[in-house]
Amino acid sequence: QVQLVESGGGLVQPGGSLRLSCAASGFTFSSYTMRWFRQAAGKERESVATIHWSGGSTNYADSVKGRFTISRDNAKSTVYLQMNNLKLEDTDVYYCNVQLGTRNYFGQGTQVTVSS
Repeated sequence: QVQLVESGGGLVQPGGSLRLSCAASGFTFSSYTMRWFRQAAGKERESVATIHWSGGSTNYADSVKGRFTISRDNAKSTVYLQMNNLKLEDTDVYYCNVQLGTRNYFGQGTQVTVSS
């Protein structure tokens, strides 16, 4: 059974930092590309960052380039999202994702709120 459990969200002031974690189980983590998405109420889910199974290739949405860093620890089956210089518009629920074949899996999400 695939499980993705996000943690690390919270309330932070503009310019602050947070580090999100996603613990994965139920599949061979080291063999799959992992992604972070975010979604605000009433909006479509947006892909924020992607990391190849090896960790050697990453991609970011233009809105977060230079501020967010995705990484992974295959020994711990965990993917991370380091978020620096947070802005008000980064307020969202953040989800990690894996696609296995044609099926997409998401965790329950972790709330990030950027507010002064």
